[in-house]
Amino acid sequence: MRRIDRIEPFRVMQLLERAKQLEAAGRRIVHMEIGEPDFSTPASVIDAAHAALDSGDSFYTPSTGNPALQQAIARWYREEYGVDVSPERILITPGTSGAFSLIYAALIEAGESVLLSDPGYPCQRNFIRLAGGEPVSVPVGPETLYHLSPGLIEQYWQSGTRAAVVINPSNPTGTLISDDALQQVAATCRRLGGYLISDEIYHGLTYGLKARCALEFDDNAIVVNGFSKRWAMTGWRIGWVIVPEELIDACRRVMQNIFIAAPTLSQYAAIAALRATDDCERMRLAYDERRRYLLEALPELGFDIVVQPQGAFYIYANVERITDDAKSFCWEILENVGVAITPGEDFGTYRAAGHVRFSYATGMDDIRLGVARLREWLQPVSA
Repeated sequence: MRRIDRIEPFRVMQLLERAKQLEAAGRRIVHMEIGEPDFSTPASVIDAAHAALDSGDSFYTPSTGNPALQQAIARWYREEYGVDVSPERILITPGTSGAFSLIYAALIEAGESVLLSDPGYPCQRNFIRLAGGEPVSVPVGPETLYHLSPGLIEQYWQSGTRAAVVINPSNPTGTLISDDALQQVAATCRRLGGYLISDEIYHGLTYGLKARCALEFDDNAIVVNGFSKRWAMTGWRIGWVIVPEELIDACRRVMQNIFIAAPTLSQYAAIAALRATDDCERMRLAYDERRRYLLEALPELGFDIVVQPQGAFYIYANVERITDDAKSFCWEILENVGVAITPGEDFGTYRAAGHVRFSYATGMDDIRLGVARLREWLQPVSA
């Protein structure tokens, strides 16, 4: 099989495309499938982009990023986590997808593997395959808060394994890994001769507690983050990855050839975004209101939430009281009810047919409408 033939579709995008077709035909669709903030980018960020455009500086930055942005992120890590990171270790990328593509290109030889949680973010498997590596899906459940554990890493680690990925908070479950578990996972990866890769794109979107940065526990960890979620900047395509010093040169060479550099305008905007704390808090509070509403409403409709989400903007719900085929169920309610949610199969294979993901990155009015539609549709089933 050719490498490209092993690249799976991003199924939530297929649902979104169909939802857009229904909207074009005049239907009102409630979108709880896509993980994109419904908020506009903060005004201060847009103002900074205007100023950058007016300055006339639309030229390439260094491949590893605008030094001013690298320094700003380094200061942010000191303030946010109490961690000192050299700016040279902070590589600016076109989104976190660019960051992962970069890391796997620099890290993996053909046939080497990376451990991933199942369920987990689906594109990770394809990033690894495109680099010639093998994604190893590790089944996880409520007993580990849907995260990799030291024991699971020990069990699935192979001679050619290079890293294990933790998504914290998790997509699709919204759960956080405990501090002790994160510390032990980092230590286990290092002892086995590999890296912990920590996806921290949903940091800042937590409720009742704060997510810890992997660098607080292991300075050798690879940390990926970006501006899409916390700062509502999906279309700006700007992220970063923090790598150990021994990987900087390899990553720089990949960036020079593959990216040239992240978008210059977006890098200027990102500097301003790091100061937009009030806007970020306003969005976080709105997400929390939506989360609390759904946590109360969904179980009444037959959706079981075994572990409550503590971060991101997702709820991973068990639907076994409603159906034994989550995929068909999701397509059925899209067509008949006008509510779009994502089937568990998008995130892996482990118990996928019994789970769906709700995204609450949409307005409260739409969320209430979606719940009302589901209640009316499911009433004959639960009666």
